[in-house]
Parts: sequence; C-alpha cells; structure tokens
Amino acid sequence: MKLITAIIKPFRLDEVKSALQELGVQGLTVTEASGYGRQRGHTEVYRGAEYQVDLVPKVRIEVVVADQDADPAIDAIVRAAHTGKIGDGKVWSVPVDTVVRVRTGERGPDAV
Repeated sequence: MKLITAIIKPFRLDEVKSALQELGVQGLTVTEASGYGRQRGHTEVYRGAEYQVDLVPKVRIEVVVADQDADPAIDAIVRAAHTGKIGDGKVWSVPVDTVVRVRTGERGPDAV
C-alpha cells in the first residue's frame, strides 16, 4: 500500500476529489495548510499599505491506495490540480506497512 500526499491550491480541491472518485478511491483526508516553495510568498496591498505574505494558503490531501493504484491516482491528482502557474503544488507517495480500520479491526488491504 502507498500513502499519497498532495499539496495543492485550495480552489482545485473539488477537481482533485472528483478525479479520485472516478478512480474508485473510497476515502481521503483534507487539511488546510500554508507554506511556500519557489514563489516565496507574494506581496499584497491592504488599505494602501503593501505587505509581504510569506505563507501561501494550500490544501493537503492524503489518501491510502493499493500499490497498483498509486501511479494512476498520482496522475489523476496532477492532472486535476494543474493550472500551469507557479505554486500548483507537489505530490509524493511513501510505502505504508500497516493499516487498521479502528471500527472493525480489519488490517491491510481490507482496511483501506
């Protein structure tokens, strides 16, 4: 199994969720995040005063999938999150050793 983590622009969340649902992904976790990459934040003007926004709002998506489903899920996330502009985000995966469904005690692929 793999844990796929994606950091994307918040307004692309619905597209990413739809793309994952089309692949049959059953569940995901979404958390609000903030950070920066190469863009190093941006400058905004508020009431005539210019100030630096160091941390840009993002959304973090986490989903556990079977090994054979990881590449299609990553591709779907990348396609759905892509705008072509700086700050589109990052997607990565890591191996998962154990998954347990708390309610039933199921382990491994049955728990995903």
